[in-house]
Amino acid sequence: MKRKKRIPLTTVIVLLVILCVKLGQDLGSKELDTTSPNTVATHSDYGNLLDVVTASGEKEQTIHYKGMDISFNPEKHIPNWVAWELTADETQGDIKRTNKFASDPNVAGCGETWDYAYSGYDRGHMAPAGDMKWDREAMDETFLLTNICPQSKALNTGSWRTLEEKCRQWARRDSILYIVCGPVPSDKPIEYIGETRIWVPQAYYKVILSPYSTPARGIGFIMPNRKFSGGMQVCAVSIDSVESLTGHDFFHTLPDSLENILEKQCNFPQWSNLKNDRKK
Repeated sequence: MKRKKRIPLTTVIVLLVILCVKLGQDLGSKELDTTSPNTVATHSDYGNLLDVVTASGEKEQTIHYKGMDISFNPEKHIPNWVAWELTADETQGDIKRTNKFASDPNVAGCGETWDYAYSGYDRGHMAPAGDMKWDREAMDETFLLTNICPQSKALNTGSWRTLEEKCRQWARRDSILYIVCGPVPSDKPIEYIGETRIWVPQAYYKVILSPYSTPARGIGFIMPNRKFSGGMQVCAVSIDSVESLTGHDFFHTLPDSLENILEKQCNFPQWSNLKNDRKK
């Protein structure tokens, strides 16, 4: 039987961005009114928003660290996803960064620090150290290689870091965010690195939920693992689009009526242009 030709991942990303721009325009006038008595909720009403249903077929070991939850793939030697909560108070921590990367001996398939040596790739944080300045243990655990993926320097020090910094600003504005990120699954990696043969992803995703802001907001991002122009805003997509591309199910404990609205949104200006969204 003749095998169907697969559409390149970069083409899929471009199509998703175009689709989400259109969806953002369509949904711009349909934002959730969280001031309604029927939509106001407390933290406990939504269950565990860090619970992710991992894509079928992906190997995983789930690890609960102090500041983040991780689904680690022992075959690819990188996480499937990393999920954490970021509050306004947590962004005010003063724990200093140490840069002491280490393998986690309790996790099968975890790579070693020397796998990255001379590889041409940065040791890219999924949950950033800057989000864990509220606690020394939480900070140190972000340097475990279970939370690390090979990233091009252009991505790691460019739009990926810019988005991390934006998330801290948004958390201060909205009081709390729920964030999940990781590599986009694909048939093939860019390459393998090190003796462990760590999988080098072709692209990365991040989904962000602000369920208690007014209005409630959700957005996703898909970024290729290379240099690209246009900044993080050209990578903005809906959470639904990230779910379709990765096979993971995010924020599924939300009520369906709320989840359907928030996961269809792709409105980058709504995130970046609201009052008080300024560097602090």
